[in-house]
Amino acid sequence: MAWVGISTRDDSRFSPTGLGSDAGRSRLLADADAPGALLSHGTLMIEAVLPSENRPITLLAFKRHGAWETSFVLRALHGRGIVLVIEQAGRVLHSTLTHLSDTHDETVRISYSWDAPALLGTLSLEVVGAPQTLIVPVTAPPPFLLSDLRAVFSDARHRTMDPETTFIALSDEIEPVGPQPSLSLHAHVLTETGCVAAGRLKVGDKVRAASGRLVPILALLRRTVPALGRFAPVLLRAPYFGLREDILVAPNQRLVIGGSDVEYLFGEEEVLVPARHLINGVAAIQAAGSPTVTWAQIVLPAHEAIHISGTQMESLFLGRIRRKPELLTHSLLSGIDRAKLPEHANPSHLVLRQFEAITLAHRRAA
Repeated sequence: MAWVGISTRDDSRFSPTGLGSDAGRSRLLADADAPGALLSHGTLMIEAVLPSENRPITLLAFKRHGAWETSFVLRALHGRGIVLVIEQAGRVLHSTLTHLSDTHDETVRISYSWDAPALLGTLSLEVVGAPQTLIVPVTAPPPFLLSDLRAVFSDARHRTMDPETTFIALSDEIEPVGPQPSLSLHAHVLTETGCVAAGRLKVGDKVRAASGRLVPILALLRRTVPALGRFAPVLLRAPYFGLREDILVAPNQRLVIGGSDVEYLFGEEEVLVPARHLINGVAAIQAAGSPTVTWAQIVLPAHEAIHISGTQMESLFLGRIRRKPELLTHSLLSGIDRAKLPEHANPSHLVLRQFEAITLAHRRAA
């Protein structure tokens, strides 16, 4: 199981053995160079910003000639949603996902997953940083020639992407959607026995919540993803935010920020601020490194703040996913009994939007 292709408008990477921390883990390793090798199941992921203006956006398109002539087009159509059209060997597959009306100017993540032998596939759209995920089934999706995908991900001349597309990525497995982990495996979480790296926590361990209570870990999530876009690591630097050490987090990991200015501006003692809104080149910077990154997170009975490396951050917010069987089935939580999952009706604190976080930062800098 591995990410084998990751590309932006300026960079193209493909390795059948796996990229970054996935190197050597791909199931394609054995027959990657065999003529006619197929990727019978996998996931194409596209991250993009959907504009508000009325024009179609080509998120990804490619056409390959040969024994299996294949055309792939994924577009965002204003007011109509996401449209996928695949033509292969005379057969046409068409799927439409009508997205939410308020996704304009939002970052979205679109995933097309296929399992050709099982005749099953899905097309999904996630509003990044918001509990909004839509999924539609795709019937009898075709496999792809590995050589075609290699060409698409190795050379920008073989693909078309409008500027709104941030990156595209290819996995050799069906990738999950829904709530995502966002902590470095090395982030130290305060537990009843002391600080433990997030990657070493176990279900049943008790962590110290910001309220002072000890609460049990109900589930642990871990996922390796492309280190791009809204997955790209943010380095939070000590001693800012009360940190005792530098730590990496995902852009959507939210920190608890308090103070008299917070109460004055927002009428709350504390608020949640996504790490991406804190990037200023000093206290928080965009980190560069491997093509992939592995994130972890913990699920608690309630959505609440926990102590991490000297500061406070949120645990994983699940929303009401337990009431959505289809989304639950396609998520990282799919192996957990739905009856054992908590319901998080609302975040523990007010979540600041970008302009609100900027207002707070300017006031503190004054």
